[in-house]
Amino acid sequence: MCAKKVTQKPAEVPTTGHVWDGIEELDNPMPRWWVWVFYATIVWGIGYSIAYPAWPLIKGATPGLLGASTRADVAAEIKQFDDANATIKQALVDADMTTVSANPELMSFAQNAGAAVFRTNCTTCHGSGANGIEGKGYPSLLDDDWLWGGDVESIQTTITHGIRNTTHPDARYSEMPRFGADELLEKPQIAEVVEYVLKLSGQDHDATLATAGETVFLDNCSACHMEDGTGDINQGAPNLADAIWLYGGSRDAITYSVVNARFGVMPGWNTKLTEDEIRAVALYVHSRGGGQ
Repeated sequence: MCAKKVTQKPAEVPTTGHVWDGIEELDNPMPRWWVWVFYATIVWGIGYSIAYPAWPLIKGATPGLLGASTRADVAAEIKQFDDANATIKQALVDADMTTVSANPELMSFAQNAGAAVFRTNCTTCHGSGANGIEGKGYPSLLDDDWLWGGDVESIQTTITHGIRNTTHPDARYSEMPRFGADELLEKPQIAEVVEYVLKLSGQDHDATLATAGETVFLDNCSACHMEDGTGDINQGAPNLADAIWLYGGSRDAITYSVVNARFGVMPGWNTKLTEDEIRAVALYVHSRGGGQ
């Protein structure tokens, strides 16, 4: 395809001077109504940028002569609802967490408010359905397998201060030794204790190694995981005798845990959430079907 210059003929509509595949491009003037609408939009745009926030500055933006602010509008709307719920929020803060369920109105408010808090802050790790992320260290909140306690007050404490973080002095804290990385156990001993843990959880295992691994387990692991492997929630030591695993229950996953240890961290939320929000989400989590 090529373009060639076309000589304009008298008394004809002007063209742009080019033709494509034999088709001339006419240079008709724009309709007058369209031109005036275009000019009107320019005037309107200038007026809008003067009346409303528009031009970005180093800090903020031009405020506009009308002083309008969508942020202020949202803040005012939020305050309106906060003021409307102030009484029931205070009632939740003042309530005994163990008896809130006996108050249908307060419990209904806590459920709805807690669900909103959970969806906003907790789903990234615990999943939208609160079923956790298997093998990644994010526990399901729907079962009865709890670290640090699953009653509503324990859940409230965990949410408030978090687990193994460095920002809350009252955070839940425990640390598993790195038996392999720090050479606390030899490789044969690690292999033995892994087979014993597989035996505890009812999985296929090497019986000979598991027998030797029981001694290794009792000498090195039972202080936290108990002699029967059922764990100690007060230390954050998980039950090894069931089918629920934070980081996976395969031979490779257990071996990695023994060699390198695990150190899951949860933030404390009392610097981001209000007391009524923490209580609401604790009640919401406790009511999902798990808990104690």
